[in-house]
Amino acid sequence: FQAGRICAEEARAMGINVNFYPVVDVNNNARNPIINIRSFGGDVALVSRMARAYIRGSQSAGVMSTAKHFPGHGDTSTDSHLELPSIDVDRARLDAIELPPFRAAIEEGVGGVMSAHIALPRIVTERLPATLSPKILTGVLRGELGFKGLVFTDALNMSGIVAHYPDGEAAARAVKSGADVLLYPPS
Repeated sequence: FQAGRICAEEARAMGINVNFYPVVDVNNNARNPIINIRSFGGDVALVSRMARAYIRGSQSAGVMSTAKHFPGHGDTSTDSHLELPSIDVDRARLDAIELPPFRAAIEEGVGGVMSAHIALPRIVTERLPATLSPKILTGVLRGELGFKGLVFTDALNMSGIVAHYPDGEAAARAVKSGADVLLYPPS
């Protein structure tokens, strides 16, 4: 709570009113090259509790928090800045490990959620990154979890996207999938 509050106070002093934090990914893969210490840890309950506190602290001081990377980037051994990671889990596993911190963040009133450039082949058979999947952003995030805030994409200039989709196509697909704000489209 205090970290969120202090970060928000310092951000507001610089004119910043949106924070792309907290990382609510459950860091449960020791080979994860990108989430690691950005996460609150590998315990679902701890990540959920810390996310709630950070969000409460930040938003109480007037800065919108953004829970990321939906639906969970913790169990990858690939950096989505470099290529498209795949998390080969079923929906029951997603509900038990990856989604609870996002549920907690939504219950806490988080203003934003950032999508992940990850494939979930057992859930989205087209091998679409979550960022470009209506099933994930509109179906799961908006529909099932009831999120009503802003959906941000992760940076669209990352290789997990640009290596597989032309610039305009990725941007259009993200919007059609439910994203409200496109971050760093290459064009």
